[in-house]
Amino acid sequence: MSIRFEVKEKDIAGRIGHLKVGQKTVTTPVLLPVVNPHLPLVTPREMQDMGVQALITNAYIFRTSDRFRDIALQDGLHRVLGFDGVIMTDSGAFQQSVYGDVTLSNRETIEFQQAIGSEILVPMDIPTSPSASRETAAQELGETMRRLREAVEMVGTERLAGPVQGGSFPDLREQAGTAVSGMGIAFAPIGAVVPLMEQYRYRDLVRVVMAAKRGLSPSACVHLFGAGHPSMFALAVAMGCDAFDSAAYALFAKDGRYLTPWGSWHLEELSELPCPCRVCRDHTTRELREDPERERLLAIHNLQVTLAEIARIRQAIQDGVLWELVDERCRSHPRLLEGYRELLGYTETLAPLDRATKRRFFYRGDESCQRTEVIRYREQLANLTPGPKVLVTLTGEGLPGYTDILLFRPPFGPYPRELSETFPIGQTEIPAWDRALVSAGCEGIRRLAETHPECIVTVLSPSRWADLTRAILPGIEVIDAPD
Repeated sequence: MSIRFEVKEKDIAGRIGHLKVGQKTVTTPVLLPVVNPHLPLVTPREMQDMGVQALITNAYIFRTSDRFRDIALQDGLHRVLGFDGVIMTDSGAFQQSVYGDVTLSNRETIEFQQAIGSEILVPMDIPTSPSASRETAAQELGETMRRLREAVEMVGTERLAGPVQGGSFPDLREQAGTAVSGMGIAFAPIGAVVPLMEQYRYRDLVRVVMAAKRGLSPSACVHLFGAGHPSMFALAVAMGCDAFDSAAYALFAKDGRYLTPWGSWHLEELSELPCPCRVCRDHTTRELREDPERERLLAIHNLQVTLAEIARIRQAIQDGVLWELVDERCRSHPRLLEGYRELLGYTETLAPLDRATKRRFFYRGDESCQRTEVIRYREQLANLTPGPKVLVTLTGEGLPGYTDILLFRPPFGPYPRELSETFPIGQTEIPAWDRALVSAGCEGIRRLAETHPECIVTVLSPSRWADLTRAILPGIEVIDAPD
């Protein structure tokens, strides 16, 4: 049995891919719901009927369970759980970090995971707290890598997940990613990020994930350990995360909380159930609150909402509109917006990974000016071959005496008329121009001038934008045109 990953479609760094585990194929992005055999609010068979392709359970819970240990060893996880898809097992590292009394060794957990038929095995890594010092993070990363090498010696790399640790230090995360891919491991979970998400530290989450991605091979399937709230999936996928696991659907239900793609509410806060799932259509809020199976029904709703968001993200990648979904979701909370803006600081890294053409470019605010499509277009301006005297017209009108007249489309900048129907110029929808749009477009003019120093570039600008254009483009002549 081996783990392989094939990318089929991409948008930003997000990928639709096929994760092949032995003879089974899982389409990514994918959610692996966490299953606790002692607390089956939603059974694995019900999950499979909902379209769940893979799940994750905890090897430590099975090993210490008087009820499930022997039967799992005898019949295997798939028969015990009644699930035909891919089953991944965590090692017990989380329990060790929280409770500190886990006596299971790395070798023992790998042997047990093998024995119960897990298809993706996880070594006993050390989930370093984001608050740990650099010295602690480096020491724990060293031990995690030692245990990973031990696991490779035991079972090889074909069924093994390679956790990427390193605390909150980007260079350690990158180092870990490089080491994991250097071993030839195809499935790489980024670990110990749950505290960042619980504390709404999405800016730090972006830094950690992007650092890990720098080290990992582009062919690695990247798993974000413990990510389960649908509001942040689009952001994570845009960074290049392919798989997620979480018990949030059940934990939120236990707390009486109702998940949506843009946040969560306590059931008592709701007067309506804004969801088309069967649970919400068959119950009023009062009926759901008073139902003896409220916790189970909430868990079913929460899981369906979460799976629907994953499907929505896959469609967004297919259509090339993932940035729009990221923008929409990240405006549901100010800290998510911080994470979004942090990711926009990596667009020069992301632009080479992005697709060349897309369905459309919808402007959604100042942040849209920093998207990969804008960066990529500016880079392509170097490929133009204009004559010695170039006029960039913001009015659409020309003037005599120029060898080339280029039109202007913010936030991208100048373009020849021949490109009017091509992406991104012809597929862009923007509102009335504002300072952010014009400023971004002027950066495109600057790029044109810098990459063609042999050309004299002049700008014809409406009077209302002339001062701004001059401020952004010192040294370039700007001619005022009546508004």
